[in-house]
Parts: sequence; structure tokens; C-alpha cells
Amino acid sequence: MATPTSDFDKRKQISVRGIAEVESVANIKKTFNQHLHFTLVKDRNVATPRDYYFALAHTVRDHLVGRWIRTQQYYYEKDPKRVYYLSLEYYMGRSLQNTMINLGIQAACDEALYQLGLDIEELQELEEDAGLGNGGLGRLAACFLDSMATLGLAAYGYGIRYEYGIFDQKIKDGEQIEEPDDWLRFGNPWEKARPEYMLPVNFYGRVEKHERGSRWVDTQVVFAMPYDMPVPGYLNNTVNTLRLWSAKSPHDFSLKFFNNGDYIQAVLDRNNAENISRVLYPNDNFFSGKELRLKQEYFMVAASLQDIIRRFKSAKFGCRDPVRTSFDSFPDKVAIQLNDTHPSMAIPELMRILIDIEGLTWEKAWQVTVKTCAYTNHTVLPEALERWTVAQLEHLLPRHLEIIYHINFLHLQEVSKKFPGDTDRLRRMSCVEEEGDKRINMAYLSIVGSHAINGVAALHSELLKTTVFRDFYEMLPERFQNKTVFFCEKCFRFKRISIERFVSF
Repeated sequence: MATPTSDFDKRKQISVRGIAEVESVANIKKTFNQHLHFTLVKDRNVATPRDYYFALAHTVRDHLVGRWIRTQQYYYEKDPKRVYYLSLEYYMGRSLQNTMINLGIQAACDEALYQLGLDIEELQELEEDAGLGNGGLGRLAACFLDSMATLGLAAYGYGIRYEYGIFDQKIKDGEQIEEPDDWLRFGNPWEKARPEYMLPVNFYGRVEKHERGSRWVDTQVVFAMPYDMPVPGYLNNTVNTLRLWSAKSPHDFSLKFFNNGDYIQAVLDRNNAENISRVLYPNDNFFSGKELRLKQEYFMVAASLQDIIRRFKSAKFGCRDPVRTSFDSFPDKVAIQLNDTHPSMAIPELMRILIDIEGLTWEKAWQVTVKTCAYTNHTVLPEALERWTVAQLEHLLPRHLEIIYHINFLHLQEVSKKFPGDTDRLRRMSCVEEEGDKRINMAYLSIVGSHAINGVAALHSELLKTTVFRDFYEMLPERFQNKTVFFCEKCFRFKRISIERFVSF
């Protein structure tokens, strides 16, 4: 071990993270060198700092995997009610330091790397930031996942594995420039692809009527490939899962076009399908961008609901054969939380699955849907509430538009019963906005189809009741709640660590 020469090196010897056990340090050094050799196929003569980061990340992940598997086994054995958090954004940030802290191995890793002559903080800085969100909404989702794992709740996150996350910001000649965030260019040591659970997602097509109901036919199919990321709880051996979906084309390559010399057309269908998960939130200025955003929302929702229902039907760990056939207990075993209106297509999609595929009556399917879904609102600005034109939905998701229309029809019947003769209230509370181009108000749909609606602070929740959703609060006061969002355990720990480091110097 090198003898420290400078004051800085001497201070680094005094760890504020606790004293590491000798056996743990030796084990981590051994595993680190094994990953450098066998996983990265490098030795110390040619390894780069990034290679050392990946060796450390794989070493830490090895301590995670057993807990991850045992957590999922426990959930299947005990069959608790599961929470499914649906969000189009997750601002997870960097995983290495958070994982070491939550597993209680940061001191051992720190000492092991020091003995190997490496600076752990320099390696931590090399990790790509998983910026799959645009700030508050995505950070809230990440905090909820972190907190639910720390509380030991059976919780799962669902989102999209964007190839390009939130933009990289740089200042050039005094001006801000934005560059693509290619966060996956070096690979992601924390994710695990699950091709065995790849699922089909349908778009476009038409609706066919028959004696038993409706069928959505002649659709275009895109496959959703799941990638699982671990979400460790703080010192409790619980590791939950964030499942992110990546779009894959059913047609990888057209040999016919390639042989004819049309190389662009040979991969065009594949690129069009995989654009769904290419970039975090496309520009809204053009119609194509809006359609792609709607595609992203439905893609995430459709894949997630198929996965949720598969898990509900299976009782044994790793079993894909359906064990449950009745949906009577679905709300007792499944809670779906919609993070803003982006996942609100989950309501008509769950109705479609229950009616068209599982054969439930409308009344039973609606009862199950409302008891299962809950909605978190993030804005009180009416102009910021998400609205999709009827033309867009009719083109992309024709069966879902039919279901939304019928939901709205029954909803307005209930409004008429409670407020007879108040036609202006009917107009204000309709999920279908008739002025100008017909649009579907997704926030209204989320309220009608959920058993609980919450803001993210006391003042925010009160404003929802008295301003933007006042009519709905007057009709359904029991559904409105408040969930004040404090900063999560992770934020608290990083703040504490920063203070300790500052004090130590």
C-alpha cells in the first residue's frame, strides 16, 4: 500500500464512512480483479479508468443480485398486494454510490479501491447519469421507488428505456447549447435484458363488431423488450425492480429491399418502430412529434398492463401458467398509480383487456378498473393539462376512443343525476371537449377512472379542489387526497454525506 505524501492523501485515509472489515475488503478486491479480467478482458497494464468503473459496478452488483432474487421469491411466496408505479419519466441519476450506501458496503469498497491505488470518487464520476426524466416529475418517481424499497413494499416501476435521455447542457460563447445525451454508449452495468418477457403492442387498425362485442383488427405490431434495473432499499435486503421497455421491430431486416440495392428501405420499418423509445419526449411543435408522444404513452401502458396481468395470474415464482382466472381479487392484489396524465391510457386499455380479451361485462370491468387505478396530478394550470385530439386517437387507437366515449357517456349520466338541469356543468365536466377540434381531456379521464386523486403538497391539493377540478370535487369529494412529497431517503443520505465530508475537511 502506497504511503500518503500530501495532506490531501492523508485526509483521504480517514474515512467518514465507517471502518471496513478486513474480510469484506479482501473479498471486494478479489471480485474486482476477477471482473476486470473475466468480464472486461483487461489487465492493469491496459485498463482505463472507465474499465475500473465497470469492474467496480459489477462487483457491487454481485452483492445485489442475491438480494434481488430473494426479494422477488418472497413476493411470489407471500403474494402481497403489489404497487405498480407507471411513469413516462424516471430521473434515477447514478446508481453506484446509492447502491453501495444502501447495501452498507461503501466503506469496504472505499478501502479496497484505496488499497488498489484507485480513487473511488473519480470512478463514480465516470458513471453516465440515467437522465430519463425532465426534472421534478421524473425525480419524484425515482424518490418514490427508492422510498418504497426502503419501506419493504412490494413495488414495481414501469417506464421507457430511452436511448437518449435529458439533453446535455453546455455553454458555448455565452449561450446554452443542447446536445443529445447518449447515456447508453458505453453500456449499462445495472440493467438486465429480459427477452423472454418481450410483449406485442398494437397500433392503428380498425374495430370490427360481432355478436360477442368488438375486436381490434388489422393492427401494426411493435414489440416491447423489458430491461430490469434494481432498486435497493436502505439496509433492509429488499431490492425492487424498475422495468423499462425498449421498442423492437417485428421485422429486423428486409432482405428483398437489400438485394435490390434499396439499403435505406431495408431498415426503414425497423427504425420507424424503434423510434418509440429513441428519445425522451419529442418536440410538440409538429403533428408527427405529437403522434410519437402518444405512441410512447400507449406503448409503455400496454406493455406494462400485460406484464401486470401476467404476474397477477401467476402464483409461483417463475411460473407463466395462469393460476388465477377470476378478476374479482384484482384490486386486492394490484394497485396502479398513474404519475400525471402520461399513463392515463391505462384506464381504457385495462377496460379493453378485461372486456375484449378476458370476457368481463362492462360493469364488472369498470368496477375493477376504478378500484385499481389512482392518479397523481402535477399541475393546476388548465392549459398544461394533456389533451389528445379525437382525430389522433381515432387514427392510432380506434378501439380505445370507443371505450373513452362510452366512459364519458356513463359519466355524464351520473353528473345529470346529481346535478339535474345543469347543462353548463355537463359541458365543463365532459371528458370530450367540443370547442374547436374535438379533444379528450386526459386529466378528466384520469379522475373519472380512478378511486383516488392526489396533489403533491397540501396547497397544491387544495388548489385542485377549489380551481381546476372544483366540479369533480363537488361531485366526488371522497376521491380527493393529499400526498405531501418530502425529499426521499436517498436525498437525505447524500445531503448528510456531503455535510460529513465538508466537516471532515
